[in-house]
Amino acid sequence: MPALSLVTLVSLVSTVFTKQLDAHPPQQQHGHWAQICSGNPTNRIRGCDRYGCGNFGADRHSGKGKHAGVDVICSDGATVYAPFSGQLSGPIRFFHNGNAIDDGVQIRGSGYCVKLVCIHPIRYHGQIRRGQRLGIMLPMQKVYPGIISHIHVENCDRSDPTHLLTPDVPPLPQRAQDGRWAAVCAGNPTNEIRGCDKYGCGYYGAPRRDGKGKHRAVDVICADGATVYAPFSGQLSGPVKFFHNGNAIDDGVQIRGPEFCVKLLCIHPIRYSGQISKGQVLGRMLPMQRVFPGITSHIHIENCDHSDPTSNLERGKGQRE
Repeated sequence: MPALSLVTLVSLVSTVFTKQLDAHPPQQQHGHWAQICSGNPTNRIRGCDRYGCGNFGADRHSGKGKHAGVDVICSDGATVYAPFSGQLSGPIRFFHNGNAIDDGVQIRGSGYCVKLVCIHPIRYHGQIRRGQRLGIMLPMQKVYPGIISHIHVENCDRSDPTHLLTPDVPPLPQRAQDGRWAAVCAGNPTNEIRGCDKYGCGYYGAPRRDGKGKHRAVDVICADGATVYAPFSGQLSGPVKFFHNGNAIDDGVQIRGPEFCVKLLCIHPIRYSGQISKGQVLGRMLPMQRVFPGITSHIHIENCDHSDPTSNLERGKGQRE
């Protein structure tokens, strides 16, 4: 083949490839968006609370309107990531009243356009890459005490983004190989421990009863309604009541295994007896916000001998992903 013809062919192929790349950006190969909020690797959507529900099409304005976005669960102050690569623009105001969560940003690119609201972005303009840090979740509990804190995710054309939020391969509960316990709550793969809120702190030994007592357990962060997993294999027994007043979170179960014995409280187990395997579904988190509005919802995890279970948790006290 003559040299000139070869050069022409290479140039033609290069042009066609470039046009195809423009039409189908590399990000499209992912099929689904990246994780949006730290602590929620599956982009789990808010269920229902006293303020409403987080799914696309949920009722708004006393049934006169519909939810044009989805609410991805995100703890106040958590790190927010870009779901795909694109161009930033903003700010986006949703409430137009200057409240503590009236901020957000738009991302356009990779075949998508979305608005992320109730976050404070690191900037309002320029390019951002998929998975890159985008900003932080704003303090939703200040505006709506007891709500399941979340990022409002709305497609620019107001279509349903739900199918884009599901990971290609949903992560399974962690099964630690070093003897430590598995992930206890969906959405908290590191067993992150509750920090401090207006009701107190979640670490072992934290003050209780106005300093007259100590917390003989740890509080592992878990959103109301989330799936709860067995931290190790063992024998179930219960129910275990903590409050003894029949409130909405007065339930729990004990697991006793070859090496460990623990009580998990403020959950509703699938059963109170029989064997369970490490990482198996144990039950679901009960609605703690109904009882303690604005608290960081959590599972109370207490060793049967009242010793400190922190070292058995995936990454220890207060550490994040």
